[in-house]
Amino acid sequence: MADGILYLVGTPIGNLEDITLRALNVLKEVDVIAAEDTRETLKILSHYEIKKRIIAFNEYNKIKSAQQLIQMLIEGKSVAITCDRGTPGISDAGVFLVKKAIEKGINTVSIPGPTALITALVVSGLDTDSFIFEGFLPRKDSKLRKFFDSVKEEQRTLVFYESPYRVKRTLKEMLEGLGDRNIAVCREMTKKFEEILRCKTSQAVMHFEENEPVGEFTIVVEGAK
Repeated sequence: MADGILYLVGTPIGNLEDITLRALNVLKEVDVIAAEDTRETLKILSHYEIKKRIIAFNEYNKIKSAQQLIQMLIEGKSVAITCDRGTPGISDAGVFLVKKAIEKGINTVSIPGPTALITALVVSGLDTDSFIFEGFLPRKDSKLRKFFDSVKEEQRTLVFYESPYRVKRTLKEMLEGLGDRNIAVCREMTKKFEEILRCKTSQAVMHFEENEPVGEFTIVVEGAK
């Protein structure tokens, strides 16, 4: 393996068997792993009997940790970065490290793996030819309403992530701001209790009034007609 390379390693979003052989080989061979959530990465390493040094790298310590990791890369060490679940660099601190590495002329390689947004999109039954991904939605009600107002004329399929603590509020604001559209609410993708609710927005609101949201959500929304 070449020295001084930053590897962005995609890891399973749920089912541990979804990891690629290439990802496993990289995790075995690098000098250090920079993990957004060390506990989640340790589950994978333990499952595949990989012992490796792990450094926490997340949104809260990214500036300090990035300095340490960049120095390691400059010295010729190889680093793999993993996120909580899925592919690093999407809605996480990974993009910060990638930018710093590129600025220093460090070779950066993506090791493809699962992403919740694509997994949910392709099973949604909605248009996949053209779509936009918005990551996590605003937490404040006023900003959420402005967001839905800004995309209400968007004809491409919308995909975004949401916390179980805010999904009921988000669906209600979506119904108000975008109207009663076809949507797919995807919960716990690839896990034991995976659930895909394909319905109208109003039906999803009613569903979660009767069933408390649990787990991580990816929501796919039909574009404007």
